[in-house]
Amino acid sequence: MIAKLTGILDSTGEDWIILDVGGVGYLAFCSGRTLRALPEIGGTVSLHIETHVREDHIHLYGFQGIGEKSWFGLLQTVQGVGAKVALGILSLFGSDELTQIVAAADKTALTRVSGVGPKVAGRIVTELKDKVAKMNLGPAAFSANDAITKSKPAGQTTTVVAANDAISALVNLGYGRADAFGAVAAAGRRLGEDATVEALITEGLKELAA
Repeated sequence: MIAKLTGILDSTGEDWIILDVGGVGYLAFCSGRTLRALPEIGGTVSLHIETHVREDHIHLYGFQGIGEKSWFGLLQTVQGVGAKVALGILSLFGSDELTQIVAAADKTALTRVSGVGPKVAGRIVTELKDKVAKMNLGPAAFSANDAITKSKPAGQTTTVVAANDAISALVNLGYGRADAFGAVAAAGRRLGEDATVEALITEGLKELAA
């Protein structure tokens, strides 16, 4: 099983690269995000690899970071999401963005990806919400709850309650849930655990205006 490849970039295509490793050319399929991060032809490239072995083929998929690779596998646990659709999603959204989208239950954002309709988008946010909450896929996240709470539920920190209230306030101001979630998450990381709702809203607005 190939887990990682480091070699010279030989050539690229719409969704693939050929990596020369010691004179052997490996074809790896990649997201647009990984392709855009590649050096010029002849440069050194190191990719995390996932190998798919099927009856009629063996495919290698390459990723610039372990977070992207983790998301590739996670997305394919959802019915209707194969390797091609997963790469399409990862071409449009980074790991942290996907964490925010799923946590915010932003199905509309996912439907921007070719091959992802409302039903598949709904399954992604529903089936992955709890998994994302338990996985270290990115720095963002106060809570994977899609409900905004006004009191402190058992087991939930004051930070999460304040963050949810701040997200609700930004949504009421007209911002999308994913954008509001990301802005409040960034604000919370700067302000720390004792941040008030008012402070989170203020910093969140600055983040959205940046």
